[in-house]
Parts: sequence; C-alpha cells; structure tokens
Amino acid sequence: MIDKAHRRACSRLVMISGPIASGKSTLAAELVRLLRLEGFSVALTDLDTVAEMALPTLPNWDWAHGIHAQLVGSWLATGIDIVVDEGTSNPTEVQQVLDQVSGGTDVLHVVLTADFDASLARARADSGRGVSKDPRFLRAEHEAYAHHLPHLPSGLRLHVEGQEPAELARQVFNSLLP
Repeated sequence: MIDKAHRRACSRLVMISGPIASGKSTLAAELVRLLRLEGFSVALTDLDTVAEMALPTLPNWDWAHGIHAQLVGSWLATGIDIVVDEGTSNPTEVQQVLDQVSGGTDVLHVVLTADFDASLARARADSGRGVSKDPRFLRAEHEAYAHHLPHLPSGLRLHVEGQEPAELARQVFNSLLP
C-alpha cells in the first residue's frame, strides 16, 4: 500500500487514447483495479458509456464528447486521487477534456497503438460492438488515428499486441510513481 501523503502527491488524470478496438476500455478497467488494490480512490470515465446514456437517440457525438469532458473535470474537482479517462483519439478530443481540467493537475497521457487485423478481430469478438465490426469503417478510423498520432500528447506510448492487459496496466501504474 502507498501512504496517503504519497497518494495526494500523485493525484492526477490518466488519459488513455487509442484507435477503436485497441483495448482502451480493457486497459482502463485493469488499471483502475490495480490502483484500487493499492489504496487509491479512482474514478473511471469512458466516452462510450457517456454516449450510451443517449443512444440510440444521440443526435450528435459532439454532445457526448462535451459531456464526457465535463464529467472528467467534475470528478477531478472532487479531490479523488486519480481519474482514469478513456475514449479520446485525436488532439481536439484531448484538448476538449483538458479544457475542463484545473491548472496544476498532473496528466499522464497514455497513447496506444494497435495492429488493424488484431483490432478487427477484437471488434468482431465483442458482441456489444456495432459499426466497428465493419472492416471499411474500422480501417478508416485506424487511418485517421494514425494521422493524428504524431500530434497527440504522449507521456507513455504502448503497443498493445502481444501484451496482456495486466502487463500494460502495470506499465501505466509504474509511470504514475515518482
């Protein structure tokens, strides 16, 4: 366990960005599990969960992005130790979240990369997925992500293929410690 003074010194936002079906949600859930086992208070925010609140009648994904960003800011304002956020995939989305974060908040940007074929297999294996199972849609999204990748802030870049979620979460956890 990490003592409370050390936990306070580590209060921060962990932003996990990546292409569709790269394992962002899986990594985020595993990281949250690990952080809680270590005694941190943690909130997990997820763009898809915010959007699901209004599906299938969500008129515009921009609304979901705005509400998601506000949710991140609201959790950080509570004084919780760590907010783990996942769902951003381009610099505009990242900035929209950061605009809701008060100055002085430590932010660890975790940027995921993934192979298209493996992402397609993950998407097809997930019964909860819709359009991301379509190879044309997913390819276009992965190409758009590749275009944005050099412009994403990155404190830690992880290639997900060949690594278990627990291994990836441990790498993120270790990056949070001084």
